[in-house]
Amino acid sequence: MNGLTLLDHISIIKDPRQKWKVEHTLSDILFLAVVAVIAGAEGWEEIEDFGKDKLAWLQQYGDYKNGIPVHDTIARVISMINPKQFQSCFIAWMNDCHTATKGDVIAIDGKTIRGSYNKSNKRGAIHVVSAFCAANEVVIGQVKTAEKSNEITAIPELLKLLNISGCLVTIDAMGCQKKIATEILNGNGDYLLAVKGNQKRLEQAFDDIFDLSDLQNESDNKNENTYGTQEQSHGRSETRLHKVSHDIDALGDIALEWPGITTLGYVVSFRKIGNEPSTQPFIRYYISSAKLNAKELAHAAREHWSIEVKLHWKLDVALREDACRIRRGDGAENFSKIRHVALNLLNSDTSFKAGIQRKQKRAGRSESYLAQVLTGQGAS
Repeated sequence: MNGLTLLDHISIIKDPRQKWKVEHTLSDILFLAVVAVIAGAEGWEEIEDFGKDKLAWLQQYGDYKNGIPVHDTIARVISMINPKQFQSCFIAWMNDCHTATKGDVIAIDGKTIRGSYNKSNKRGAIHVVSAFCAANEVVIGQVKTAEKSNEITAIPELLKLLNISGCLVTIDAMGCQKKIATEILNGNGDYLLAVKGNQKRLEQAFDDIFDLSDLQNESDNKNENTYGTQEQSHGRSETRLHKVSHDIDALGDIALEWPGITTLGYVVSFRKIGNEPSTQPFIRYYISSAKLNAKELAHAAREHWSIEVKLHWKLDVALREDACRIRRGDGAENFSKIRHVALNLLNSDTSFKAGIQRKQKRAGRSESYLAQVLTGQGAS
């Protein structure tokens, strides 16, 4: 992944300012913001501080003939950028530098940027839906949900922007919608959708088809239709039992409502903490257009939750997204995209085996390492 190619795509973004007032080009401002966030900047003032400290280094990549803009200018310009144009720029960049492999899991999930809530303007916190390639740990696209709307309407919009051909798209229960399943198939991908109470007839059909005792008796991993796993960490153990069925006729007429449905999946988890007895089982149902065996279901279900640990957790803990109080104009949405650019580049660097915060601190200290992250020289 090469961050410099991002500069080529930034040109599609229309500069919202009057030309005669421009002292710092839009590409210079955006490039400054991206590399500053890579180096740990969390807001407009810190971006300005980084720019002043690294002006000579920045001039290797941009003009900066008038020096570094003040933080008010940085805030005003980035908050005025059309978010849809920035979104198109981001996705075009990712299409250039990231190629999905057949069978890759693309996890889609939403996250609220809590710090964007503005009580004085009666403006709610923005909610962003992201597509995350679990294998490479990169965001490949994102859209903001419309006000007074939810992920159900945002997900089809996001899918239309992505190249999901040959991939398995995983979505939690909110995204278990016929329209979304159709959109995924139209993009030549396959879906794996969690089933809960929002699809009551489908959930009831699963209750009638699967039996927990049968699953426990069959989970010896000798049958492709059943698979069991065990994990232990931090004094907690969890056993997961997985079963699939390709007998779609068992759903009756419900099967006709779901395009391309091929696999019914059933996952039950038992959790034990210390010496306490196992808790009540946690049961999850899935439908998929891909013909998955139980081991493949187990892998895909686990990969879906990587978006929580490897994206949302890193955004909150390492990049402190929820603590950010940027609210002006479209600043919160655009700054969220800048974080995603920075996180993709940091995740892609494999030369320094460390967490995101250590990588950021090193990038702030070392111009050579910052350049390496930016150009992807340490990426595998």
